[in-house]
Amino acid sequence: MHRRTLLALIPAVALAPALLSPHTEEAFAQGIDPNAILNDPEAPVSGNPKGDLTIVAFLDYNCPFCKKAEPDLLRLVKSDGRIRLVHKDWPILGDASVYGAQLALAARYQGRYDDVHRALMGIPGRKIPKERMLEAVSASGVDMARLEADRSSHQGEIAALLQRNLDQADALGLQGTPVFLIGPLKVAAALDYDGFKQAVAQARAKGRS
Repeated sequence: MHRRTLLALIPAVALAPALLSPHTEEAFAQGIDPNAILNDPEAPVSGNPKGDLTIVAFLDYNCPFCKKAEPDLLRLVKSDGRIRLVHKDWPILGDASVYGAQLALAARYQGRYDDVHRALMGIPGRKIPKERMLEAVSASGVDMARLEADRSSHQGEIAALLQRNLDQADALGLQGTPVFLIGPLKVAAALDYDGFKQAVAQARAKGRS
């Protein structure tokens, strides 16, 4: 396994709104192509595809902090209505994480990425084995025969996308999951609903300045 799969989790905690700014920095440094990160045609997108603000979420299905933030992130995307959410499967926590990412991305070919993503994010804890992931995905109602066929036939495309995600995370200097690019801002923390809401407001205000 690549050395980057051995990275430890950032001790990210839910941040109170007043504490958000010190944990926020510019997302895109000089030499980084934002378009490649924001608009990869193979990266799954949910929310409003024509929204006025994009959130890019770098996540791992074995990351408990990602799972902690997920419900509040989805709640904000739904309540706001103007957020485009780009999913970056970044499996850095072992072979099972890679397997989970492959399942989710294979589901995209039958239009069921969101269902599989939610099923995997809904498994509590860390160090989730492949068997438990497969069980959760099967319970999501996805066509499992097609899923496995797509995972096999699109193996090259899925591997290439995961490599691009890894390369982009490296270029951005990311050290662990979760990380959220919220407009022009980078937040390496498992925000709660109010934290996400403030970050979105801050990003929109910065975009207008």
